[in-house]
Amino acid sequence: MPGSLPIEIVEVGPRDGLQNEPAGLATVDKIEFVRRLAAAGLRRIEVASFVDPRRVPAMADGEEVVAAARAIGGLRLSGLVLNERGFGRALAAGVDEITFVVVASETFSQRNQGATIETMLTLWRRLSAQAKEAGLHRSVAIAAAFGCPIEGEVPAGRIKAIAEHIVEAGVDELALADTIGVAVPRDVLERFGVIGASWPEVALRAHFHNTRNTGYANAEAALRAGVTVLDSSLGGLGGCPFAPGATGNIATEDLVYMLARSGIATGTRLDSLIATSHWLAERMGRRLPAQLPHVPPFPREGAQPVESEAE
Repeated sequence: MPGSLPIEIVEVGPRDGLQNEPAGLATVDKIEFVRRLAAAGLRRIEVASFVDPRRVPAMADGEEVVAAARAIGGLRLSGLVLNERGFGRALAAGVDEITFVVVASETFSQRNQGATIETMLTLWRRLSAQAKEAGLHRSVAIAAAFGCPIEGEVPAGRIKAIAEHIVEAGVDELALADTIGVAVPRDVLERFGVIGASWPEVALRAHFHNTRNTGYANAEAALRAGVTVLDSSLGGLGGCPFAPGATGNIATEDLVYMLARSGIATGTRLDSLIATSHWLAERMGRRLPAQLPHVPPFPREGAQPVESEAE
């Protein structure tokens, strides 16, 4: 594990956390959400998805949210793009980086994106060149990298083959995403180990869902495998509509607590994250999956360490 080295958190709540919420948030609340995240010290925030608003109506206000977030200052704003039209929108909106997705399962790729894996890799080759010319940070996530809701197991060799195409086309950061929350630490160490050994010059990013309550163990394993960027969503919002019972992404506040207690810096204020989580729960009208906002702080204020007695 990197120990004292800082770990970068990409807050995906405004995009991945909200995109499947039936009630959603009003645009003004999304902007306030981003403002509160920034005040808590988060600097990389995935604020919008530039996809067809008819398919994902919750993300139809992407341009407006990016414009307001730009005014906050000091943030790296990211947008999800899946095609050239979405890339054009993201570029015009003024994002600093794009995230592109290639699904590791052929069936899931065609059902989720309406395209084959090969088609998406060819598209990335074009978008990568355009993004580089525009000066955008390029991040690609290999989705369903640990398992597919339709095909089941996804061979590790396929992940490496897809990664090879992505790296050859040009990428600044490569993520493996446990889209349906099936990974365990052994899988994480194995797959990130192969990617890191094959392309040590590429930054590694991990995206975990906590569907089967292994997300935080997987995050810790990812750090041991050399990952320096972790995705999380405040409150643990999010989830995959193709994964029954999905409980969302790993929660930012729970992740920060784990990292802080492990001596790993993230540059965030845990008290602000917890306060924002309570605010978000009020806006969503329900208790969110994160655990930290619902337990007493530890160590409690004023607590004195107890020395053990000699035997």
